[in-house]
Amino acid sequence: MFAKIFDKEVSITFLGHAGFKLVSLEGINFLIDPWIKDNPQAPVGSENLGPVDYILISHGHADHFGDTVEIANKTGATVISIHEISQYLALKGFSEEKNVGMNKGGTVIIGETRITMVHAIHSSSITEGDQIIYTGEAAGFVIRFKNGFTVYYAGDTGLFGDMKLIGNIYKPDLAILPIGDHYVMGPEDAVLACEFVKPQYVIPMHFGTFPVFTGTPEKFKDLMKKMPEVKIVIMNPGETIQ
Repeated sequence: MFAKIFDKEVSITFLGHAGFKLVSLEGINFLIDPWIKDNPQAPVGSENLGPVDYILISHGHADHFGDTVEIANKTGATVISIHEISQYLALKGFSEEKNVGMNKGGTVIIGETRITMVHAIHSSSITEGDQIIYTGEAAGFVIRFKNGFTVYYAGDTGLFGDMKLIGNIYKPDLAILPIGDHYVMGPEDAVLACEFVKPQYVIPMHFGTFPVFTGTPEKFKDLMKKMPEVKIVIMNPGETIQ
């Protein structure tokens, strides 16, 4: 799909809800918010993720932090997250080499891929038994690949005006935006997010997992008719695009 623009391709696989696997031009495997176990949208066989080199975590809620510890222990992946989540992982025995804490505005470089943590409006915590553990602020990521292809993964967020800055500074080719409403943006605000960010492509996520998520891809597509310059890519769980 994206090969029409870029000489070399980045692979993107949708794992249901808000989980994605991206493979860079150099073959580096990035997981984002890998909630697999107990995820009703997770495709059959998704527990066999193949190689995983890095796991990017947007915030601590169970439907995003998900199976991070188990996957990292199984694959040897390094986790990239906000500082407070990295502190939590350190208490779980993660070494400094496998646990990269950062904060908003910061960038880490993996091979020839640049990962910048950006703002999101949402809460963040991890629940263990009857204990709720604060895990810093929620965040999004801008991922810039070797060929220039740039992805804005918004994470769980409401609409905020500084999305315009993300668009102006990083000029994402692809935006991955939540549309489910209730806990995140609904379709109406996701359309405004597209106006702010101005991507060439948008993938809606975080919809349909539970009844409380009333925002739908159909509603989003209908509202996006006023922005024909943005191509909407609706992915099914387990689907891979290039």
